[in-house]
Amino acid sequence: MNSQRTMAYRGVPSAFVYTLRAVRRVRRPGELSPGLVAAWPGHRADRRQLRAWLAATGLPAGPALHILYPYTFGFRLAMSLLTHPSAPVPIWKVLQVRATIRQYSAIEVDAPLDFETRWAAGRPVAKGAEFDLDTTASVAGMCRWESRVTFYSRGAYGEPAAVPPVERAPGEFGPERARWTPRDAHHLDFARYTGDYNPLHFADGYARRHGFAGALFHPPRMLAECVARLPEPGGNGPARVDAWFKGPVLHRREVVLRGGSAADPGAFALHLEPARPALVGRLESHGR
Repeated sequence: MNSQRTMAYRGVPSAFVYTLRAVRRVRRPGELSPGLVAAWPGHRADRRQLRAWLAATGLPAGPALHILYPYTFGFRLAMSLLTHPSAPVPIWKVLQVRATIRQYSAIEVDAPLDFETRWAAGRPVAKGAEFDLDTTASVAGMCRWESRVTFYSRGAYGEPAAVPPVERAPGEFGPERARWTPRDAHHLDFARYTGDYNPLHFADGYARRHGFAGALFHPPRMLAECVARLPEPGGNGPARVDAWFKGPVLHRREVVLRGGSAADPGAFALHLEPARPALVGRLESHGR
């Protein structure tokens, strides 16, 4: 692995800056674990933005931040790493495939969050490579929240390596819990929240040129809309959320949420098509 390189931000990481960096033609070093770290201390939730995010997703308000808040609003640091010239592949060649999110204690709405994201690992897998980005959110030096988000890039990266043990995606989801058509709105809002301004999330024509049937919702948004429709969306105290992103969720398409099986009460699945879920997840209200 290369020596660690840290990007320290005094304020909100600029999407304009890292988007410009992303479109530059650079020689990629080929190192799957480039040793990148990004730090963003002192983030505070903007009350108006927080209310808008909760209203758009349907998540409940409360005296503490929901477990999916740091995942959404801290995502800019992942964008900063994925657009770095030392990243092994251009950002437009990666897709988010898994997320494991843990919250250890309630985070007060007014608490200053110190975010840090590091490129934890990279490995060849069948037909491509996977990259793990680990993020922590600390308050007064104590880690209150952490996540591991795994990205995948198709291509030839060498002999597949041993994959570290990961939580197995649930296979039983129970009955239909909700059926709705996500609003074809708030796309720019979620770009601002996550720092992800990829045209795939806005423009049908651009998405079709890249092999999709149309524009796609931001993954953090659809995960939040699913959790909001569970019988106990919770997530303001100790909790854990696991998510497996199986396929795109297209604009203007009806979706069906299943969940609450007796065997795995916290498991859920979001379907555009009956046979194959686009998103599979599990919520545990008290962590583990």
